[in-house]
Amino acid sequence: MNQENNLPIGLFDSGVGGLTVLSAMMRRMPNEQYVFLGDTARLPYGSKSSKTIVRYAVQAADLLLSQQIKMLVIACNTATAAALPVLQKNCPHIPVIGVIRPGARAACSASQNGRIGVIATASTIASGAYREAILELRPEAEVIGIPCPLFVPLAEEGWLDGPIAEAVAARYLEPLKSLHPDTLLLGCTHYPLLIRAIRTAVAPEMHIVDSAATTAEAAYARLEASSLLRNTAGRGHVRYFTTDDPAQFIRTGNLFLGTSIRKEDVSHVDL
Repeated sequence: MNQENNLPIGLFDSGVGGLTVLSAMMRRMPNEQYVFLGDTARLPYGSKSSKTIVRYAVQAADLLLSQQIKMLVIACNTATAAALPVLQKNCPHIPVIGVIRPGARAACSASQNGRIGVIATASTIASGAYREAILELRPEAEVIGIPCPLFVPLAEEGWLDGPIAEAVAARYLEPLKSLHPDTLLLGCTHYPLLIRAIRTAVAPEMHIVDSAATTAEAAYARLEASSLLRNTAGRGHVRYFTTDDPAQFIRTGNLFLGTSIRKEDVSHVDL
């Protein structure tokens, strides 16, 4: 077996939302090693300029590259929209994937009427990245983009359902009632945690697509095609880096990951 197979997969996000992608990847590839960076000191990326997001993404990627990773996963929609081409150019020796194309592909497959709603940060919606990816796959599709900037702080605070989350979701998603999409794509890795509040605000028959699972499948396929899958028996291990308080990262991260993060696995870093 090539020594590269044993190297970890690196993921980064502006906060802890990318842990939903990590969770999906751990289910799909349980014996892989992982390194996750949450740039919690500088979240949210969604309100920053494209130039700033690219700079942050490059710094995050550099930290992960120093850990000798075999693949880089941009587990952040905003960073994918702004920085994917730059990171692919900067890292020609390893696969670099984002969350937008896998999510767009899943939404196109799920939609029957070709009207697809996309909710994401203001920066992701403004970039047009999801619209472009969807129309490339289904040129006849109608894409309805809605920025939902308050969803990220709600998720980070753990306010996942109840009156406040439901009221915010209802206000943001009101336009969907008259536009009648049959599929809603969650274009931010934080948003799956708000699924109950989001579900109360949309039609019960609405298909809701989370890009985490499809990103995990894309990562698996890319590693398999490159003969980089780790075939050592046993469960893998995850190391975590955060740019802010490790204790807060653990508290919030446990909600997103769905399992307990050990204190000894989390390190503070400055970027």
